[in-house]
Amino acid sequence: MHNSTVPIHGYAPYQQDKGEDYMGAKQLEHFRLILQAWKRELMEEVDRTVHHMQDESGSLPDPNDRATQEEEFSLELRTRDRERKLIKKIDQTIDRIDKDDYGYCDDCGVEIGIRRLEARPTATLCIDCKSLAEIKEKQTVG
Repeated sequence: MHNSTVPIHGYAPYQQDKGEDYMGAKQLEHFRLILQAWKRELMEEVDRTVHHMQDESGSLPDPNDRATQEEEFSLELRTRDRERKLIKKIDQTIDRIDKDDYGYCDDCGVEIGIRRLEARPTATLCIDCKSLAEIKEKQTVG
């Protein structure tokens, strides 16, 4: 269950006014700010990793220690690669907001919903279409 007091990348959950249109200017700005904050967090983490790897690389004389360090660096690089892909997806989502094409399911066109988007701001499918896609994927892979 969603706790309405937990900040989302530093922003309070959206409180919708009575009669407010879905994905009006206030809502779009709310999600733009969340996405920009999330992107900043990811970019700061990438920068920290780069600096950490520069500071630590080659500082260990023991070959076993260096091998362990290289394995740790490899894991960090894979994580950072996933984060770079997520940054790209965030940029694409911000572009959708700019084009007024945010918040609706790509498959069926219904509203994705504010709470689902706060949980997953880059979502492009409503929960029903996402669930159906996961079932189909399991059937194809399984």
